[in-house]
Amino acid sequence: MPRGFSHTLNSSTLQPGELQLKIENVSLAFGGVQALTDVSLEVRQSAITAVIGPNGAGKTSLLNCISGLYHPQDGRILFYNQGNEHELTKLKPYQIAKLGIARSFQNIELFKHMTVLDNLMLGRHNHLKSNIFTGGLYWGKTQKEEVENRFFVEDIIDLLEIQAIRKQAVGTLSYGLQKRVELGRALAMQPSLLILDEPMAGMNAEEKEDMARFVLDVNEEHGVSIIIIEHDMGVVMDISDHIAVLDFGLKIGDGTPDEVQRNPDVIRAYLGEDLAIM
Repeated sequence: MPRGFSHTLNSSTLQPGELQLKIENVSLAFGGVQALTDVSLEVRQSAITAVIGPNGAGKTSLLNCISGLYHPQDGRILFYNQGNEHELTKLKPYQIAKLGIARSFQNIELFKHMTVLDNLMLGRHNHLKSNIFTGGLYWGKTQKEEVENRFFVEDIIDLLEIQAIRKQAVGTLSYGLQKRVELGRALAMQPSLLILDEPMAGMNAEEKEDMARFVLDVNEEHGVSIIIIEHDMGVVMDISDHIAVLDFGLKIGDGTPDEVQRNPDVIRAYLGEDLAIM
């Protein structure tokens, strides 16, 4: 276990299994296109919750509603942390991030001219207390804060096994390593809830295996709750505690991996007979 890291990554005060996120009857439309219709879902502390479904089912739209990029026309999204209930549906992305919700994106959103280390340090911006004036002086509390944040980021580098590339520009790295760095930047925000949008897309089998291991480490060793969109059903069934299935913006299934694999609506719309009997 990296130095002190297991005590600081997950900021939630909830106990495993307690309700952490509640999506209530959320509907989202873009003009005449209905992206989500009356979707409800619960996420529990320390669980891995997968959201699956065909392309265009509304999966990323749902994640965007949680993280504040979209604001649904109907319904509520409630987040529980530090003994408080927060309604997310009217908050801005930076306000939601400050509550302890971090995410990675389907398309890599890193600063490719900057080093791995610098990209990860950017993930600590929500935890900085110094302002533009004290930051320019770099002494006293400002220097101490910089050192503490650097230690935290170095722990993430150890956790994700990217020590050898820490000083390389992100744009020079392979796609799989860039995905790993993006996961690291999300972790640098010290989330209690981590949202991953297709973290294994475009990876080969070895890279997927590594990423699945890191996701499980973050969840099992550090207690971080995870919502994940992933099309590799073998990975989803192996690592998820709970699965929600969307199709054309409607939730058609919800339950454990075993329950979802046996749901006739899910089999018909997405899984097919072969995956249903895994």
